[in-house]
Order: sequence, then structure tokens, then C-alpha cells
Amino acid sequence: MKLHSTTKKSGLFITGTDTGVGKTLIAGGIAAVLRRQGHKVGVFKPIASGCRHDREGLVSADSEFLALCADADYPLSVITPVAYKTPAAPVTCAKREERPVDFEAIAAAYRYLCETCDVVLVEGIGGAMVPIDPQRTILDLAVEFDLPVVIVARPTLGTINHTLLTIQAVRNAGLPVAGVVISGYNAARADIAEETAPDVICEYGDTNLLAVVPFDEDSSVENGRLGPMTAEALCVCDWAALSQL
Repeated sequence: MKLHSTTKKSGLFITGTDTGVGKTLIAGGIAAVLRRQGHKVGVFKPIASGCRHDREGLVSADSEFLALCADADYPLSVITPVAYKTPAAPVTCAKREERPVDFEAIAAAYRYLCETCDVVLVEGIGGAMVPIDPQRTILDLAVEFDLPVVIVARPTLGTINHTLLTIQAVRNAGLPVAGVVISGYNAARADIAEETAPDVICEYGDTNLLAVVPFDEDSSVENGRLGPMTAEALCVCDWAALSQL
């Protein structure tokens, strides 16, 4: 892809320490916050797996949620130009479905969003080191977008190691770490490890804690719901300023 020739756009790349940590929920929440502040938000999930067939072809529930949160006026095929039915890493999907990742389609969709939106939020798939093909990972794709990286992490035991490794990988790739979001924190059930992990991550990762998003039964990516607790927790951060780092 040749994305560096695109005019530098305000935006953020949202990755996670693992799959299922809440990247899509957080990306959608950030989009909703920015939209309510008057920004036209471009949401972009370049590659999605585990998609379903419908009248538009292969559709990702994640893409639908992002579109809803951003009040997007462009098709899902722009939000996710590369979609696979197989619920696996892109490199596996491409092999099983005999269809390599179309990087030109990704580049074209991203340029369109840069031209038509104020700020672009790009969500990865899985963690930063997930392979796209034999030569590239999600982190290599993030380098092409050249955006500050928001790292979404679990609150549970083990998150310190996972998060510090992700921070290190992102910085080694030459990208700025905007900060960390803890997703799904349950204060009523938190133990000492969960209570102290955010401070340890910030100290040893030399980064900022952007938000602690509580476990919110009213939020559901699959059902297209962004709960008020999630939205409120994300309002504490100036996402517009971070997107211009």
C-alpha cells in the first residue's frame, strides 16, 4: 500500500492486547464521543473475519456497530473493504478462502475517508502482531496509516505483561502510543491485581491511562448498543487532541 502519500489525517489506530478485549466497543465509543462534539468521524476496520452473508455480501457485526456509533453515511464496504467468513487470523482466512488481502482496496477506502471526514478511527483485528500474510502483521498495517495508537487492554490478571509487550512492539515500529484504555473493569469484583494493574502499566510503560471503561451490561457490539456507562467513561479523554499527535 502507498498510504504515506495521502494527506496526513487526524486520527487514531485502535489495537488490543488480544482478541476479545473490547476494541470495537471502545472504537465505537470514541466515535460516538467525537460525533457528539460535532466532528464527522470516519470509522475504518480494514479487515474483518467471522463475517456473515447477507444482501450486501459478507458483513461484519463490528463494522455495523462502528457505522452506528459514527452515524456513518457511507457503505459498510468502505468501513471494511476486506471481509472473510472464516473466524480466524487474516493469514488463515486468506489461505482457506483462497483470497489474499486486497491492500489496494484498503488504501482506496482509507483515502476516501481521509477526503470526506474530519477524523478517522482505524480499528485493527486481533492484537498488533497478528499476521496478515507471510510478510506483514497488523502492526505493519498500522505503520502505513501512521496514526497514534490507542491500546485496549483487559483488566484481569496477566494484562500487565500483555500490555507492556504491545506498547514495546508499537514503539519499536516507530509509532506513538497515545495511551491505554482498560476495558470491562468490574470494580465490585476487582482483586488487588486488577486494582493496581493500570498504575503499573502506566509507570513501566511510560504511558497514559486514557480511560477505565467499566463492565457495562447495556453495551453490546453484536446487538448494536453503546451503553451510557461506556460512553460516560470515554468522555473523560480529549480524543480530538489525541488524534492530532
